[in-house]
Amino acid sequence: MPIRYFFKQLLLPPGGLLILVLLAWLLRRRAPRLAGLCLAVGLGGLLAMSLPVTVEWGARALEREPALVEAQWPGLAGQAGAIVVLGAGRELADAAWGSDQPSHLAFERLRYAARLARASGLPILTSGGLHYGRPPSEAQLGGEVLQRDFGVPVRWLEERSRTTWENAVYSAQMLREAGIERVVLVTSAVHMPRSRWCFEQNGLEVIAAPVGFLGVANGRPLGGWLPEAKAVWQNSLLLNEAAGMLVYPLLYR
Repeated sequence: MPIRYFFKQLLLPPGGLLILVLLAWLLRRRAPRLAGLCLAVGLGGLLAMSLPVTVEWGARALEREPALVEAQWPGLAGQAGAIVVLGAGRELADAAWGSDQPSHLAFERLRYAARLARASGLPILTSGGLHYGRPPSEAQLGGEVLQRDFGVPVRWLEERSRTTWENAVYSAQMLREAGIERVVLVTSAVHMPRSRWCFEQNGLEVIAAPVGFLGVANGRPLGGWLPEAKAVWQNSLLLNEAAGMLVYPLLYR
């Protein structure tokens, strides 16, 4: 298991919040006030993470790039040289398909990239390496879905990357060899600011094509103030992006 993955899951919620609850139990006799503070922060954080309204507010703060209007899609051919769609993990050994499959987030990005490719005629590059070091790559899985399910061929497979920064590094190398300097970048709306920054730092001009917006009216009963399991996962995505946007400029230049 990569060390960075271990610490990421340990420190980011809900892992970090659960550790606070554990600390509260361990400190309950030795330092009851500190234990009470840890318990309040831990349980309060877990409650906040379970609320759809927290997803809505957090996403509105992070989703900075507007969606492309469908009328813009055909004109992309004159503005960029390729569509780059970023991977988002995979599901192992799906019995219905008899093989690994792109995650739901990845499939959402692939579907949108297919629509853009059919409307514009631009070639596609799928980007994503081995998930936990096991083949097939995310890029290969994405390419198979685009070809078999959407009838859209993929020209390039970038199969080496493990992070968003590496998505940009290796994709930029491949595209510059093909003489391409501007791309339509497809990824989740909350992931787009960090992705755009990475690609621009690696010398590519970016036309943002975000998909999967979370900062919209949540449509839940009581305005999203009731706890929901799905919100925990969505809020973890938002926190991961917030942390990434702070850390990436310190790590990469």
